[in-house]
Amino acid sequence: MARPVLSAPHFHNEEAAFAYVEAHLWPEGPTCPHCGNCDGERIGRLTGKSSRPGLRKCYACRKTFTVRIGSIFEDSHFPLRLWLQAIQLICGSKKGISTRQIQRTFDCSMKTAWFLMHRIREMMAPAANAGPLGGEGKTIEADETEMGKSRRTRRPKGFKRSTHNVKVLSLVERGGDIRSVMMDHRHVGARLRTMADKKSRL
Repeated sequence: MARPVLSAPHFHNEEAAFAYVEAHLWPEGPTCPHCGNCDGERIGRLTGKSSRPGLRKCYACRKTFTVRIGSIFEDSHFPLRLWLQAIQLICGSKKGISTRQIQRTFDCSMKTAWFLMHRIREMMAPAANAGPLGGEGKTIEADETEMGKSRRTRRPKGFKRSTHNVKVLSLVERGGDIRSVMMDHRHVGARLRTMADKKSRL
């Protein structure tokens, strides 16, 4: 029987969470973010009673660090295992998840929930050098929408449709990535030509 994804150790144990993130960010061993030293023999793990989980010391520059430095987890006191839970919830939610829901789930302040969402969404943004979606033999679906009040909402007398609603175009590559961009409806064609590979099936 399949186990729930969130039952994995790195979602519940801080040491396991650090080991999980280190394996992904340091696949060839730890690297000091202060001096760039990657010699495993000159980087030690601090395991004293007062040491934080994942704390290491570089004996080249004599400074301490964790895998949080230089990542989206930097400057945050939020437990790493809860960071991983938040990432899983956001990525695994088909219709998205709100900042308010993150606040309720983790029983944290709205400021902390906003910080988590902002950092995670920033990490998920495509790289500046990311190429177009799709390619030969691949299928892309595209749709656009306008973010505003539902058309079912009762309108007051004399109501006029807003021309300032945010307009969004999204492209989904089947079995691949998703890209969304705010735009003006008059530029749909230009955006499609930029964001989708010409050899794709649209």
